[in-house]
Amino acid sequence: MKIMKTALLAGALAVAALGAATTISVAETKIGFIVKQPEEPWFQDEWKFADQAAAEKGFTLVKIGAEDGEKLISAIDNLGAQGAQGFVVCTPDVKLGPGIVAKAAANGLKLMTVDDRLVGADGEPIEDVPHMGISATKIGEAVGQAIVDEIAARGWSMDEVGAIRVSYDQLPTAVDRVEGALSVLKANGFNEANIFDAPQAKTDTEAALNAATVVLNANPEIKKWVAVGLNDEAVLGAVRATESVGIPADGMIGVGIGGAESAINEFKKPEATGFVGTVIISPKRHGYETALNMYEWIVNDKEPEKLILTAGALAKRDTYEQVRADLGIE
Repeated sequence: MKIMKTALLAGALAVAALGAATTISVAETKIGFIVKQPEEPWFQDEWKFADQAAAEKGFTLVKIGAEDGEKLISAIDNLGAQGAQGFVVCTPDVKLGPGIVAKAAANGLKLMTVDDRLVGADGEPIEDVPHMGISATKIGEAVGQAIVDEIAARGWSMDEVGAIRVSYDQLPTAVDRVEGALSVLKANGFNEANIFDAPQAKTDTEAALNAATVVLNANPEIKKWVAVGLNDEAVLGAVRATESVGIPADGMIGVGIGGAESAINEFKKPEATGFVGTVIISPKRHGYETALNMYEWIVNDKEPEKLILTAGALAKRDTYEQVRADLGIE
């Protein structure tokens, strides 16, 4: 059955490739860039860098927000009707994979994914679709190491520290990030019994604050805390929760992921808070490079690598400006 599914997907991709096989001039090249949360700064930055690639190469970039599966399928049809030759997509639901592949093939569009990788009906990644993603486990490990280093710098004993695992386990990337962080903590002697799950209803700061507050209220005897989560917002929610129950900044170590505007604003505050760092992921490669890869595939028949994973860089209150500059972020 799995072999048959793989063959069907490969066939669909072949149809898409044949549909776009004719020689395309630069002026005729039109590429879609579909994202699941167009209002988020990360996706705004991806679009900005994709625009740079379009300006350099002279192709038309069509930016589309698709917050759910219905909008995404409609967007693919729209690109086909516009005469686009391919698109890059961050899907709102990775389980839409087979449908996205089939819809791309039906419209004769080349397909590349970014950030979130498509999965098939068997739950396994669709490896035939080129993908640029984030090495979630390694980024999580960088978070864990930053926390371990900060614990050592403060002279804390591992046994007296609690860890808030702000979780969003329905998203595989979120699981990989937090488990990567916690694996480093445990490898450095952190007491596994002091790791507390704080499931969030959504991936925003308010949901994280509510989830973390439950953990803190249930464990008032613990006065020193660390927090890990999917993104900056998750960790900032945990930081706000510690503040709300009277734990001072020097009793909290939160390290986020993403380098979002909310994280940078935290660093700009006059007084340091419990949010001590963020592993910044560069949207430049994810926007500029994927758009450029799609362009090369369409115009020069140079297919992208099947899997490219990017990493991040730790930024703290006193280093974030230099880190952002090094990553090409204004």
